[in-house]
Amino acid sequence: MILRRSGVRFHLTKASRLAAAARQLPELSAQLASGGSGEELRLYLVEAVNGLGWKEASHFLRNIGYRDLAILDRHILRNLQHHGVIAAVPAALTPRRYRVIENRFRHFSRETGITMDELDLLFWSRETGTILK
Repeated sequence: MILRRSGVRFHLTKASRLAAAARQLPELSAQLASGGSGEELRLYLVEAVNGLGWKEASHFLRNIGYRDLAILDRHILRNLQHHGVIAAVPAALTPRRYRVIENRFRHFSRETGITMDELDLLFWSRETGTILK
């Protein structure tokens, strides 16, 4: 069987990872309903769901209502560098580096009085000229 790329990231493994996650739904749902903090649930998701990283787990949790988690993508990292929160945009984000930068972002957020979610939108709109995200 020949698989075409067609613009889908990780096209060779995506379907099997989604199927595995679907089989985990009862366990994942129970864990999400447990009342754990966003940080606890993110760590659980990263460890339990094959192929789910820190940024993706943070994004998922923010989309279902958890706050105070950073989605450290390129626009956030560039803006954190611009504001002196980090010295440089890292080439790669290890779990440890992700948490260190997230903590710096959280501190910056509290200093400015703007939540990380709102700063994310502000940074995005400054780069794109739109507030749609």
